[in-house]
Amino acid sequence: MGAVWAVVVAAGSGTRFGGPKQYELVHGRAVLDWSLLAARAACDGVVAVVPPADLGRRPLPASRPPDAVVAGGGTRSASVRNGLDAVPADAEIVVVHDAARPLAGPELWRAAIAAVRAGADAAICAVPVTDTVKRVEGVDVVATIDRSSLVAIQTPQAFRAGALRDAHAGAGEATDDAALVEAAGGRVVVVPGSPINLKITHPYDLVVAAALLTFLGAP
Repeated sequence: MGAVWAVVVAAGSGTRFGGPKQYELVHGRAVLDWSLLAARAACDGVVAVVPPADLGRRPLPASRPPDAVVAGGGTRSASVRNGLDAVPADAEIVVVHDAARPLAGPELWRAAIAAVRAGADAAICAVPVTDTVKRVEGVDVVATIDRSSLVAIQTPQAFRAGALRDAHAGAGEATDDAALVEAAGGRVVVVPGSPINLKITHPYDLVVAAALLTFLGAP
């Protein structure tokens, strides 16, 4: 089997959070460190993408450091492309993960990777939408959306390396990489995500993440 590499994206400024959330501590480790450790456990190689000003300035896990650390770009997609450039050309599968999701368990990584090995161009973790969804214009509700076929997307997301490189060749922009592969005509499948795989967006999410890690018995 070909090598599996991870690109862990941690280049954001944390505008909604109020600062660089990837370096905040959760259960004794930085948010980024939790994601890097998960990537290392699931993949043969790991690339971390950090803000350009942080290159060489922020400590990364000494026991299982990434194989490469590169500067992010002006957008999320540009940051992924910078990370992808550091992935060896002979990698078979590339997994893209947002560092802001420190609770992505190994079962999510394995499921996404296995789906790509089975023939998909991309495999994305997804959970059912449990809230009622409405379309609004201003303060007026104009429609209630049938949620039965809706899912909320998480990372990690696994890709056939060639499909991901081709999708990014046009320097397109999207909120996730699967959208670029989908737009390029690739086959994107979903695998079960996890309701505890929360994304650190606001400061109170750190409290929730720490409680979940304690509940899960994390070291």
